[in-house]
Amino acid sequence: MLDTRINTFLVLCETMNYTRAAERLCLTQPAVTHHIHYLEERYGCRLFSYQGKTLSLTTQGRRLLDLARSLAYNSQRAEEAMLAPEALSLRVGATKTIGEFVIAPMIKRLIRELPELSLTLVVENTRQLLHALDKLELDLALVEGYFDREKYQLLSCRREAFFGVCASGHPFAGERVTMEQLLKQRIIIREPGSGTRDIFRQMLRRQGYGLDSFPLQMTVSDFSIIKALLEDSLGVSFLYAPVVEKELEQGKLARFDLEGESMSGAFSLVSLKDNMFARSWADRLLPEEK
Repeated sequence: MLDTRINTFLVLCETMNYTRAAERLCLTQPAVTHHIHYLEERYGCRLFSYQGKTLSLTTQGRRLLDLARSLAYNSQRAEEAMLAPEALSLRVGATKTIGEFVIAPMIKRLIRELPELSLTLVVENTRQLLHALDKLELDLALVEGYFDREKYQLLSCRREAFFGVCASGHPFAGERVTMEQLLKQRIIIREPGSGTRDIFRQMLRRQGYGLDSFPLQMTVSDFSIIKALLEDSLGVSFLYAPVVEKELEQGKLARFDLEGESMSGAFSLVSLKDNMFARSWADRLLPEEK
């Protein structure tokens, strides 16, 4: 069972307000203050500080937050296992690329292996999935692009090709184009927080550009709409290979590459640091990565 003072610390980190934390915990505000003072005395450091009237975590407070999240998660899962030892449940998150085009065979294999498993699959962008891990709403997340290696543990990783996509009749089809040529096109990009958008932004940064370098751009969160726009030559985009595999085979879309860039991105299975249950689930979800 999680120490009540650690739980108080976690709630205060979420609310960043002693009064709201007390209300959520059904405690008095002095009790919340007492719990925090106990932890500060225990660890010999300040966990919170005020900047004006704004409460914020200190460096040591942020460190404890990362550790406390893992403690809370492991405590929660251990209690579930003890109360219902025969029950199996797993909450997995996947980014839209992985959720729509990659994860289905993994889930099918897992269900066949564990027919009694209660499974929840959440498909969101990378930023939202990492936030769900922080809130203990997910056990594992399959994400694209970049994440904080200090905050989350990497359980498995594979790389996928990432390249330009356009209509099959577009002048870029099958070509290697310059950045100057690309900047004249309408670029279709994913929404903020997506791994697809992040890897594209990183590529632009290496070339000395940013998204604002494109006079014409469109933000679309749905892959089917992006591909429909591309097929009608209403712009170009950069996507992972699994997203457009069928359309490339059917000749509806075509690949192009950018001069000086050979791009690929990581599909990473991650969990909170020190998650005691993560490795066994990772080996079941991705047995080929053993």
